[in-house]
This record gives sequence, C-alpha cells and structure tokens, in this order.
Amino acid sequence: MFLTCTKPETLLPAPKILLITPPLTQLNTPYPATAYIKGFLQQYHYPVAQADFGIELVLKLFSRAGLTRVFHAIEQQNLPLSDNCKRMLRLKRFYLATIEPTIRFLQNTDTTLAQQICYNGFLPEASRFDQIGDLEFAFGAMGINDKARHLATLYLEDLGDLIKETICPYFGFSRYAEKLALSATSFDPLQTALDEKPNLVDELLLEILAERLAQVKPDIVGFSVPFPGNLYGALRCAQFIKQHFPAVKTIMGGGYPNTELRSLKEPRFFNFIDFVTLDDGEGPWLKLLEYLQNNRPKELLQRTFLREAGEVKYLNGCQDANIPHTEVGTPDYAGLPLDKYLSVIEVMNPMHRLWSDGRWNKLTVAHGCYWKRCSFCDVTLDYIARYETAPATLLVDRIEAIVAQTGQTGFHFVDEAAPPLALRDLAIELIRRGVKITWWGNIRFEKTFTPDICRLLAASGCIAVSGGLEVASDRLLAKMEKGVTIAQVARVTDGFTQAGIMVHAYLMYGFPTQTAQETIDSLEVVRQLFLNNVIQSGFWHRFSMTAHSPVGKNPEKYGVRQIGPPAGNFAHNDLWHDDPQGCDHELFGTGLAKAIYNYMHGIGLEEPLSFWFDFKVPRPTISPVLIEQAIVAPIKPDSEKQNLRVLWLGNMPELEVITFVKKGKNTEKAVLTFYEKAEDFQIKTTPVIGQWLVEMLTQVSCDAAQTTRLKDLAQQFPSQAGFTFSEFLISPTWLLLREKGLLLV
Repeated sequence: MFLTCTKPETLLPAPKILLITPPLTQLNTPYPATAYIKGFLQQYHYPVAQADFGIELVLKLFSRAGLTRVFHAIEQQNLPLSDNCKRMLRLKRFYLATIEPTIRFLQNTDTTLAQQICYNGFLPEASRFDQIGDLEFAFGAMGINDKARHLATLYLEDLGDLIKETICPYFGFSRYAEKLALSATSFDPLQTALDEKPNLVDELLLEILAERLAQVKPDIVGFSVPFPGNLYGALRCAQFIKQHFPAVKTIMGGGYPNTELRSLKEPRFFNFIDFVTLDDGEGPWLKLLEYLQNNRPKELLQRTFLREAGEVKYLNGCQDANIPHTEVGTPDYAGLPLDKYLSVIEVMNPMHRLWSDGRWNKLTVAHGCYWKRCSFCDVTLDYIARYETAPATLLVDRIEAIVAQTGQTGFHFVDEAAPPLALRDLAIELIRRGVKITWWGNIRFEKTFTPDICRLLAASGCIAVSGGLEVASDRLLAKMEKGVTIAQVARVTDGFTQAGIMVHAYLMYGFPTQTAQETIDSLEVVRQLFLNNVIQSGFWHRFSMTAHSPVGKNPEKYGVRQIGPPAGNFAHNDLWHDDPQGCDHELFGTGLAKAIYNYMHGIGLEEPLSFWFDFKVPRPTISPVLIEQAIVAPIKPDSEKQNLRVLWLGNMPELEVITFVKKGKNTEKAVLTFYEKAEDFQIKTTPVIGQWLVEMLTQVSCDAAQTTRLKDLAQQFPSQAGFTFSEFLISPTWLLLREKGLLLV
C-alpha cells in the first residue's frame, strides 16, 4: 500500500535554517557538508545560514581574552599540576602577549612575524618543543615561513595540552570529547557528561551559539556530525537550544549518524535532537522541510528517525529516488570565515602536512566508490555502495563557481577513491578550459593509473594522491579483495612520483589472520617503497572491524569471531573481535609508527627492521629488491596501445622547410620548432612527416573537439613516409614527442 500526499489546509512560510559544523574538525579549511546542503537547499529558495563552530571556538579560546579566562580558571581550581603546566602558568604573561600575533601569523595576515618566531625567542616553549629535530635539515635555509609555522603549531599544541590537563579533559584540536562517542552502544556516558555543568570550553561554545542564534533567528538548526569528535559539541549546542528556544527544531545528519546510528533506539537522544537523517542529506532535508511546512505527511519522510509517544521510529515511506549526483548543486561557502582558518604544520613531511596546511575547497568527483569490494570497508552503506558520476564539464563548472566565490584555487577531492577515468576526463577539461587549480585526492593504486595518466593529472594541477596499500602483503591484499598487488602498487606510485605528484599510503596492521611474519614483511615493503622514493608519506592504522563491512557481517569467513561490545540502544558500528589465527597485533603498533615516522623524514632506511621494536621480531622473508625489480619491469610498448586516446599537452610547433644541396641534389628537410615553458626543442624530419606531425598534433591537442585514438593515427599515417607506422612508433621523433608531452591515455 502506497501513501500519497494530501493537499494541506495551510502552508507555512519557508523556515529560516542555520547549519552548524560542531567542534572540532580541521583548523585549516571548513568541512564541506554544510556548504553542500546550503548550496542544494538554496536551489529551492530556502534561506540558509551556516557556521563552523570549530574554527570559531578555537579563535575565541586562543585569544588574549580567551586565554585570560583559561589561566584564571586554572588558578581558581587549586589542583595538583604537572611540571609542564606549572611552567606554562609561570609563563602566563608571555602567552597572553604572543597568542594573538601568532594566530594572525597562522592566518597568513602577518607573515613578517616568521623572523621573530624562528630567531628571536618570540614564543614561550613547553613540552611540545622537546620533540624538535633538525629544523634546518627539515625546512632548509629558505623555509623560514614553514619553520615558523611548525614552531607556532607546537606552541598551540602546548596550550592545548594545558587546557586538556586542567579545565577540559575533552579538548583536542581536531576532535572534542571523542572518547564519549567511540563505540558508544549506551547513551549513558554522554548523558552524564551533558548533565554536568558546562566547562569553560563549553561555555565559550555556548556563547558563540547564543550570538549566532540572536543574529540568524532560525526556525531550524541542522548539525552536521562527520566524526565521533563532533557529537558531544552538537549535543551541548542542541541542549542549549532546547532549554532557551524550545520551538526551534533540531536536525542531525552526517558521517557519524550514517555509520553509528543506523539502529538508533535511544529515546533520550531526542531530548536534544528532533530528527536524525541517514545517508545523503539532500533528499531527507527536502522531505522534512515539506513536512514542517504542512506539505507532506509524516509517514512520507525519507530515511529519518524521530521520537513519537516516547518511542524511536524510523520513517522511510517516501518513494522518491535519491537526488542524483548531477543535481546536488555546487557547495556554497558563503557565511564561513574563509580568511580566519589557520594553516598549521604538525608534521614536517611535505605530503603529510596537506591535511593541516592550506585552504582546500573540498569536492567529490563521483558519489560512492567504483570498486566497493574491500572487505574491511563499509561497502554496504549508501555513501560507498551507490556509485554515480558527473560529467567533467559539470565538475569544472562547479570548480569555477567555487573559485569565484572563495578566491581559493586549492581543491581536495574527498572521494573514497576517485575513479581514474573520471579524473582523466576532469584533467582534460581543466586543461582545455585553461582552469588553473591545485588539487589532490584519494585513489586506488590500480593499473589504470599509467605513467601517462599520471603526467596528465600533474599537468591539470594534481600535486598529491593518497591511497590504500593497507597490509602490503599479497596474500592479505587478496583476502581483503583490494584488487591490487604489491608490484602493481610499486609501478603506480613510481608513475605518480616520476610525474612530480607526491604519494601518501594508508597502511593497516592487524587484519584477520595476519601473522607476525606478514607484519614484518609488510614493514619491509614499506621501507623499500620509501627507499626507492615512490611514496613520500604514510600512516599505519590498526584494523577495526565494523558492522557494515563484509568482515563485520561474516567474521567466520575471515577467521575471526565477534566478542563485543554488549548490545545497546544507541550507537552500533565498531565490533570487538578475537583473531585466534593471527599474532598479538597490539605489540606491533608502536614500532610500526616509529619506523614510518622516521622513514618519512629519510631516517633509518638502512636499519634492520628489528631496530624499531623492543622485542624479538622475525627477519623479513621477501626479496630486498622486490620494489626495485617491480619498478624496472618492462612496460607494454606503444604498438600494443592502439585503443588509447592520443593527447598532446605541449605547444603547437612552427614548421619550416629548408632546402639544401646534398651530393649535387636539392634536398628538403622539415624543421619543427617547439617553444615550451621551460626550454625549446626541435625535430628535424622529412617534409612529409613534418607536415603530418603538425596536423596530427593539432588534431590531438586538448582543444580538439574529437577524440583521436592511436589506431586512428595509424590509418592517417602517410603512405609516402617510406616506413610503417609501427616503425614510426619506435623512432627518435616519436620517442622525443612522448618525452615532451604526447600522452596515450
């Protein structure tokens, strides 16, 4: 039986909406969820304001007035303090004098401060400065701004440590009260924390909220909660709204509800939040707004939890399809303080720092994952399972609109794994339209990323990619259904590196049945990848079994068994498990992290792997030249790439035919001169080939309307050339053009 909408008696006016990202995510750039929803809802003429309370809270806290309140609160507590905190209290006047200039420096509004920070003892120092290595080695003589940015980051982290130890145990620069939301099958810890008197950081957050509510006067407040470290802040704000503005409706969506709250049964949660939406928010928001305007019956809501008569109900009677990826609109960043974000450098590695340094507009190339088979991943959830693409022309339209609005040309493509062919088409469209951006994103290290594709992406502005190598073991990669091999990863990462694109590898240890030998062999693979300079950055994650992954849904198949957590009526995602066939994975975490941290800085690559562990580990069993051999393995010749598109990235040449006398006869020679950005070069050939090359390069330029494949060129090759097209493909002329920017993609 299908329900249908009935014509309402009275339509209410469009409600005013305030979208909030609660603290804390990144300090250097806004999380994009509210910008997406704002851009979408404005297409339907809803008035929408947005706020990033993470950056607003940090700026309020790390100001002279904010730190004055922090120091005062600590002094009033009269609690025992660590030596580090005592030192910072004694340096109070120096912190108060330096905090606002340092924040301005990190906002790039007072860059001249770099000299003082680096050389004049400007910043007070506490325990974080004990970890400083050789900064001259890390940043070089010319890297003064980066060096100062790193020192200023350590200064802020010192203050963060002080706040966490004294007035707010929940504080962290990229998360807030995260432990309350991790594996929270029961709502009790969160309820207990919310029943307590707000701490000073909470008070600052609520002051920001009160000011914004007075400014916007919203009818609806929506909270985007991407991570566990955003949940407590959202609930604190919602609690304040319910206490002081009970008529305002509160809505929550985002990555945390999408993964953790799919079986929500806790009625107390709805003392704070009126509606919880799942998966993409565009459709559920539209239906909710229609319902709140008396234009849709409650039963026809879409993927929405609410409380009715004291019980939690899930309503999904709407028969409408999901909003297609092509119709979600362009993210709208209006209202966010784009000039106030902080560019910090936590780790000196140039690839690793991209997550915290610089303003990056975040965008998705496609919806979902085109692979969606990895056994450790939440492949059953909509944000991964439903794969949709958008035309390259539409993506570049969105990119141009975002650049025009924000004035920023940096983009981070936040796909689970951006599809290689979509990236290829996007790169060609960017080059064709002359849109100059700098971008990086997440990929799979799959063979489609040929050296030519890598060069094309670099030409379009790509500076870095991150991808999952995971366990670096062929047996376990197959068990994961990762769809790659170690040798393939080596060749792909080498292709990116040779194109000038930095590579970050996501690594995993503790996958079901992983042995101590496989863990050490994985570390050896990673060592060789760094040694051969085909990856520049990496991070080890401990395997976590989740409810929505193939491992979580069928643990016996993967040799593990679930042992917890106890069933509850709140969150359900992280699963505790026992791995009887594997090693004691916990033992290896510290050594793996220590090794890769040093590898990222070019240190310890020649040390035996046992150097990084304080217990006996097995010797690696893989070849010490495994990665080197994979990199130098023969590649397929061009003659076997007949179906690939031919693309010329260079400038069009000038053709001159020169006549000269050779052995008493007039002879003609064609000279093609290429004027390039870095250096010019010439090709000397016969007039027949010279004329054909000019026509061919025009035909395969990025501006060309038609796609030309290598087999098309074979058919067009002049018969009077005196040799075959196959012979031409191994000639010095062809090889030089390939080197200078003639790609097969």
